[in-house]
Amino acid sequence: MRASGVIERIAAKGDGVTADGRHVARAAPGDVLLDNGELQPGPHHVAPPCRHFSECGGCQLQHADEASLRQFVTERVVHAAEGQGVTVGELLETHLSPPNSRRRATLHGLKTAQGAVLGFRAASSHRIVDLAECHILHRDLFALVAPLRALLAQWGGKNPIDIALTMTDQGIDCALKNMAIDGLGPTEAFLDFARDHGLARIGVDQGYGPETLWEPQPVTVTLAGVATPLPAGAFLQPTPDGEAVLLHDAQDFCRSAEVVADLFAGLGTFAFGLSQSNRVLAVEAGRDAHLACKVAAATQAKQVHSLHRDLFRNPLQPEELNRFGAVLLDPPRAGAREQIAAIADSTLDRVAYISCNPSSWARDAKVLVDAGFRLEKLRPVGQFRWSTHVELTSLFLR
Repeated sequence: MRASGVIERIAAKGDGVTADGRHVARAAPGDVLLDNGELQPGPHHVAPPCRHFSECGGCQLQHADEASLRQFVTERVVHAAEGQGVTVGELLETHLSPPNSRRRATLHGLKTAQGAVLGFRAASSHRIVDLAECHILHRDLFALVAPLRALLAQWGGKNPIDIALTMTDQGIDCALKNMAIDGLGPTEAFLDFARDHGLARIGVDQGYGPETLWEPQPVTVTLAGVATPLPAGAFLQPTPDGEAVLLHDAQDFCRSAEVVADLFAGLGTFAFGLSQSNRVLAVEAGRDAHLACKVAAATQAKQVHSLHRDLFRNPLQPEELNRFGAVLLDPPRAGAREQIAAIADSTLDRVAYISCNPSSWARDAKVLVDAGFRLEKLRPVGQFRWSTHVELTSLFLR
């Protein structure tokens, strides 16, 4: 059979792409597309490690080897910059999180006539893939899948539920959403489950917000050596190794600044690390996260001042920004359009930007470059292994 095209790269949504722009599902660089539409595996095509890969929506790239994964993560970030006309200075080594490193994930469950199913949703579907194995979850998280499935089979209702699992200093935090727990029987069952499996906390949201059922000790996560309260639903970096890389770059990029503004600071993931050599203003809109950061800083005497402020509606203005030696941003996926505009109009000359969305980051990067900044350093980061979700760290100077 004659070759019709060779896969040159993996596109943003995970398809392989030929030189003439044809997209092929589950293709890796070096694969050959034949005239009859079949795919001939090339040197970078590997056997997926997980039996669920063909249907589970949790991973899109298990068919690609390590070199192809690294190339994909790197190109997603570099191409985003180039697409906005932003020149990359020093491209730092791409970081990939290893298998079984995810310390937080949200699974979906449903009681069935045969028992229950629990896992991730199928790609582009509401159907739940019942997990028999998982190569991205930390093994301690996956160890809870079978017991949770059995609990759901006994006490689940007619509607699907979400189960968010997070590793904390005290054990695993288990938060159930859309789960009705009525009466003494199910309440005792869930309390017994939490005790028997050594959970740090178990909570439920029955439509009125999170309610804690079990929390024998206040739940914390350690951020840069600081034990910080973990509110229900608070954001946490998905892997410890990924967090360490992001923090290392944040510290390196801001080291020369005496005072740093940490914007979209969350629980203080970067603020507490920066406070080892800088004074830090940690600005966060989420009240629970803001208070957790404030309590941790106060009780452990860190050089972090926590400020509750919505940076989308009320960004720091140029005259406020001018007081700092550097600004660090880690905004949500939408980026930081309003705050970036104020930074562009300020006299700041050092901006560290950490992003979970190369597209919105590149849009913001262009605004900075147009205001006289240059992209000095850039690091692609792949914390969500085998997925198309890519992150980065960057340093802008002027």
